[in-house]
Amino acid sequence: MAFELGIYHFGELTPDPSTGALPAPGVRLRELVEQARTADEAGLDVFAVGEHHRTDFVVSSPAVVLAAMAENTSRIKLSSAVTVLSSDDPVRVFQQFATLDLLSGGRAEIIAGRGSYTESFPVFGYDLNDYTQLFAEKLDLLLRLREENPVNWQGTLRPALVNGDITPRPDRELPVWVAVGGTPASVVRAGRLGLPLSLAIIGGSYRQFAPFVDLYRKAAAEAGHDPDGLKVSINSPGFLAPTHQEAIEVSHPSFQAGWMANHHQRGQGVPMPKAAYEAQATPAGAFFLGSPQEVIDKIMAQYELFRHDRMMIQLGFGNVPQKEALKSIELLGSEVAPVVRKEIAALDGTGVTA
Repeated sequence: MAFELGIYHFGELTPDPSTGALPAPGVRLRELVEQARTADEAGLDVFAVGEHHRTDFVVSSPAVVLAAMAENTSRIKLSSAVTVLSSDDPVRVFQQFATLDLLSGGRAEIIAGRGSYTESFPVFGYDLNDYTQLFAEKLDLLLRLREENPVNWQGTLRPALVNGDITPRPDRELPVWVAVGGTPASVVRAGRLGLPLSLAIIGGSYRQFAPFVDLYRKAAAEAGHDPDGLKVSINSPGFLAPTHQEAIEVSHPSFQAGWMANHHQRGQGVPMPKAAYEAQATPAGAFFLGSPQEVIDKIMAQYELFRHDRMMIQLGFGNVPQKEALKSIELLGSEVAPVVRKEIAALDGTGVTA
């Protein structure tokens, strides 16, 4: 399989850094659909949307948004990023994404996570003291739902299923990735289950995450899985423009606005000044921020370290203006993706570039 490049988005409702005006939720949702269509046309492989349950994000139901994208695209894979499985019902998650998979012609994926944002737990009546157990149990049920129908399952935090007839059924095994942010126990769980790993690197030096990928592959091998057959995705913020300086100037005001809104909601207020933002664009930093060549160079450097299968960029966090966001998507698809695929295929000796 060729190396995959894609975009993930949280659908932020961030005040305009110049006017302070908030975007209308309906406008923001339609912009996301337009971005997915542009990514599809540009030849990118994946478009993913996150799940949040608070007023500074517009996507609380990823499957609904992805279904709208499915009707406006033809080839690109459509994924959650993430589905907060701990506070959802795995039966409904499976049904929604099975429906999406059928509507899209087999393009749906689930990236399941415990949730770094916890506002959904009280909203849906879950106790944060059960944070770890909820995810483990619900992931077990979600995987069971993929494997059999009718379903028989017994847990402790959800009513049992006895000969549960769960429909619709997709025409293939629905892909389920496990999202982690660098917690060793989460990495080991994904490896032992033989599930693909979606690793978020959102700050600092990306090299510090190499031990987590090694741990994942070691845990997979010890559990009897072929680590070479398991996929790894690296997910990080970024933005592309024709030049490095333009990428910084266009994206930083929106990133700073989104960063401050996001962290104030979490009881913090740490700014991201331009110098700190640009530091993340250096070769050692986590962000894919700059010209197409700079992004190519960083993807290739990371590939040498991680040997991963997919790169996902959180493109333009904080509501970069739509016109600029679409240009950035087009650059990623037209100038970065073909070069990266070709160089990785040459490194691997596969010749597979598409």
